[in-house]
Amino acid sequence: MPNFIIKTHRKDTVYKGNHIFILNKGMNSGKPQKESFTNSFVILFQNEEDAETVYRLAYSLWKAKFWHQSLVGSVIPFLRIDNFKKDINSKVNEMLQEHELHKKQVHALRLLEQKEDQFQKNIILINKMRRVILMRYCK
Repeated sequence: MPNFIIKTHRKDTVYKGNHIFILNKGMNSGKPQKESFTNSFVILFQNEEDAETVYRLAYSLWKAKFWHQSLVGSVIPFLRIDNFKKDINSKVNEMLQEHELHKKQVHALRLLEQKEDQFQKNIILINKMRRVILMRYCK
């Protein structure tokens, strides 16, 4: 079972070891990232494998808009740390029950991300070629 500690991130704090940040304010609340956000929680891990597993789980929950049900606040919605801890712990426990399925899904998500990156690079190349062709008409 992944062993982790969830804290509120404080500006200019440097964390050693394995960690991820989870945005806690705005409509993108729950978004995980390796670099710190201004308004975020930090999750500290003992090893890289646990960090990667929880990162993928948090990313999936964010993409599925799971955290929208936990948002509070009328002007700027935000996640409370207690609600976040409770929900992420229950989802990690669920994931551990079906660990093999989780591994397969993480592998599939990684492949999709690689394909998406390649697709974006291809779109950039197509747009460059289009500009080159159109520039020939301008000369």
